[in-house]
Amino acid sequence: MNQKAATTHGGGWRTWVEAARPKTLWASVAPVLMGTALAAGDGKLHWLSAVVAFWCAVLIQIGTNFANDYFDYVHGADTTDRIGPTRATQAGLISPAAMKRAYILVFALVFLCGLYLVWRGGWPILLIGVLSILFGILYTGGPFPLGYLGLGDVFVLIFFGPVAVGGTYYVQAQTINSTVLIAGLAPGLLSTALLTVNNLRDVETDRRAGKRTLAVRFGQGFARMEYLLCVVLACAIPLWLYWQHPERPAILLALLA
Repeated sequence: MNQKAATTHGGGWRTWVEAARPKTLWASVAPVLMGTALAAGDGKLHWLSAVVAFWCAVLIQIGTNFANDYFDYVHGADTTDRIGPTRATQAGLISPAAMKRAYILVFALVFLCGLYLVWRGGWPILLIGVLSILFGILYTGGPFPLGYLGLGDVFVLIFFGPVAVGGTYYVQAQTINSTVLIAGLAPGLLSTALLTVNNLRDVETDRRAGKRTLAVRFGQGFARMEYLLCVVLACAIPLWLYWQHPERPAILLALLA
């Protein structure tokens, strides 16, 4: 654990904005926009559900980022020699206690906002919400953090892909189909590609911290091939689906994710 972060202050608002990692929020917004576009294409658009789903997705991403900042500090994965954006807890800009309170508060807001979606969509939406919060914490927290076991890629593919797209579609249309779920793989694959880039960047510091990402487990060559495969498949899936369903041009919006 880096002693530099043994500060007790909570940081200013600019520090909190940076800690929320606004550049990463598109990964959570894109599948919601896609699910909404698919619902609109089927004549099932429900604006209130779409807006609430949008903000729940943003808050889940922010809560996950805060939890990641906190738990990576606790595990010693974020050190002074890490490459990339500054981590607020490691840098001493926000205290560990304040960061812990922050991710708990944000996930509490997700729960409150999500009550409407649960009322509208029932137990499938409740399950998606609970698992999203749970895995947002367990990604780097708990006794067996997913990101430290090389399972982060699977988590990102599923939850930033079919789960987010399918959940957004379902809460508006009150139904689901295989085309929506397959289309949802595209943003999930792109988010996985972004994760792979980060893992390549952090491979040495992750190795020293015992964070066994796929880049650490199988090497940088494997990670580069994973990245290429994710990007190629992400582009191929919507093209194939449009070829199968030319009456659904909204599927091509996946290419914008």
